[in-house]
Amino acid sequence: MSSDFTPERLEGLWQERRPSGPPIAHTFRSTYADRWVRFHSLPESKRYPESEDEYAILLDRYNTILDELFAGTDVFVVTMDWSNTPTGPAGYPSPRQTLHPDGIRWWTESDQADPDPEFHAHTRLYADRRPWERGCVDALLRAVADGAVVEVSIIDTELRHIHHPYDGGADVILTTPAELDRLRSQYTAWLSSHPALFDRSVGCIGCSHCDVRAARWGGTLRCRHKATGCRPCSQGPHSRGSPG
Repeated sequence: MSSDFTPERLEGLWQERRPSGPPIAHTFRSTYADRWVRFHSLPESKRYPESEDEYAILLDRYNTILDELFAGTDVFVVTMDWSNTPTGPAGYPSPRQTLHPDGIRWWTESDQADPDPEFHAHTRLYADRRPWERGCVDALLRAVADGAVVEVSIIDTELRHIHHPYDGGADVILTTPAELDRLRSQYTAWLSSHPALFDRSVGCIGCSHCDVRAARWGGTLRCRHKATGCRPCSQGPHSRGSPG
């Protein structure tokens, strides 16, 4: 952990350089749509790895893009949990703390708009600062790929580039349209074939973790946020686990 890192400095830096919205990973795609690209982590847009060979492929894809963004720099690694109260225990079991033991809480985003307190959510973000090295977040990336940890982001210390891995791929925020075009052209084979560049398996356009595929949830269509204990998805008709 770098000695010059403090939660207050990171919060102030975000407010100064990223005033368009909070550092909530699933919102980056819409907030920075003109500089956003999504890369899939497995061939044929397969979402979940089923062998060590497939884990090797997705880790190579993740790390290749991360090297493009962060080689030779320091990064903030950001993880998330949520609770029904600002300081309460995490609302669901997760290996987040084990995989990110040096993460310091630096941001709380509270949503209390729903009149039902059951659906109040306080999203807490944790960060550490480290030199970027290929493989330095592989354990966390494997957990992301399995859907065990969500809302992870890796961000350079100037907050210029953002990498948000999710189960199936990664959302990447670049600095300029020219940089976006270059990266897309270089890794065309990893792009979605969907006309809108979204995963067809994603049920909610606002959140890369809202999965309404019946097979994964025992034949019931519902928002994956609710199913896994993540904060209720507020991005549309799948909120509260409704069947879309």
